[in-house]
Amino acid sequence: MVVGVTRIGLHIADCRSLKEKRSITKSLITKLRNKFNAAIAEIDDQDLWQKCTIAAAVIGTSTSHADSQLQAIIACINREASVLITTIETEIL
Repeated sequence: MVVGVTRIGLHIADCRSLKEKRSITKSLITKLRNKFNAAIAEIDDQDLWQKCTIAAAVIGTSTSHADSQLQAIIACINREASVLITTIETEIL
């Protein structure tokens, strides 16, 4: 069993309040959970209205499978017009 974890820092440029940020973040997390069947959560920067840090965790049978799932999640986030990826940290255990 292989576990892959990625931590993704996001910038939400058009956000003007925490309420708007939470709406965008919740929508993105729900979309990713449904599409990839992965554990996704906001893990840091909850009190900053233009910055968000989320994490994704996947379990697979091989390193390449876990890595490809994480890369697909990152690519999906990259296609979102409302957010900009600022940092990515990936670890395969």
